[in-house]
Amino acid sequence: MSPAVPGRAASGRAAHVKPPRHLADLDVAGRRAWVEEMGHPKMRAGQLSTHYFAHLTAAPAAMTDLPQNLREHLAATFLPPLLTEVASREADGGATVKTLFHLFDGAAIETVTMAYPDRVTVCVSSQAGCGMGCPFCATGKLGLRRNLSAAEMVEQVRLAAALAQERELGRLSNVVFMGMGEPLANYGPLVRALRAISEAPPAGLGISARNLTVSTCGLVPAMGQLAEEGLPVRLAVSLHAPDDEARNTLVPVNRRWGVAAVLGAAFAYHKATARRVSVEYALIRGINDQKWRASLLAERLTRYGTGWVHVNPIPLNPVEGSIWTASLPEVEATFVETLREAGLTVTLRDTRGREIDGACGQLAAKEENQDG
Repeated sequence: MSPAVPGRAASGRAAHVKPPRHLADLDVAGRRAWVEEMGHPKMRAGQLSTHYFAHLTAAPAAMTDLPQNLREHLAATFLPPLLTEVASREADGGATVKTLFHLFDGAAIETVTMAYPDRVTVCVSSQAGCGMGCPFCATGKLGLRRNLSAAEMVEQVRLAAALAQERELGRLSNVVFMGMGEPLANYGPLVRALRAISEAPPAGLGISARNLTVSTCGLVPAMGQLAEEGLPVRLAVSLHAPDDEARNTLVPVNRRWGVAAVLGAAFAYHKATARRVSVEYALIRGINDQKWRASLLAERLTRYGTGWVHVNPIPLNPVEGSIWTASLPEVEATFVETLREAGLTVTLRDTRGREIDGACGQLAAKEENQDG
């Protein structure tokens, strides 16, 4: 059961539209049962799963082990199209690709595929829009349109894996749920997607659960629930302020679960999973980048020790028309050094794709503004 969480729905939009049922929504047993219900031998579930998860294709023409007269029907029934590419932008010499997709109902989501020397990562969306209302976030300005199905999340990963393979960028190795939406507000489909992504082919895409990261702005009950799933995924907490006064503004859900509760749940996640937690901190000029706040952040984190957490300060990727902007380089440097002096592991986030509206929700927001 998904924990109840607060959220802000976009006005005038349907909140409970169901996408087409897809093989990736189900576990292996569920796939076999569905195939048999539709009058086909259960081995077809394994064949279709092999094409989708192992060969990264949903194209009927590639399914040569299926009867020719059934390929189109089987693909349309069990692997229906879920995402339609609307726009794609590249940066970093083609190593960063941001893609805007439409879902079956016209809702817009984004994914970003990033190739590094030692890995290929995709950042995926878990919701169309977001109901958390963080004022510096482009997605937050859209409001929440709806949750994504498990298959809609898995499909983003499959397409990114196919893109990386086609462009010879390397094998897709990492998945971060840091795109549009609050993943833990879409709990059940998220967990099903995590299992489908991490299980070995043909059951899933075969990406190690240890290379999956789930971001949250601090939904404390769901953080506790995720710790009990037996999935060794990394948790990333979007903190953005060490004090309730600032965080109440930057992350409105903090009014329900304050900084102390969020950090306590994050440490409990570490204790339950033995995975180091990431703390994400967008540095915003004059708002949360003061040295005293860096000291307070260090104090609140080191209360539990230093080895359990990795701090990721993030230079803000400004949203067009927003009052929020990035910290000055010298302020950013002081903030980072203050944390390191406290014994914390700190990595300044690489801001990829600034010139292609790299922050999550920017392309979708632009499209909505044009449509409106």
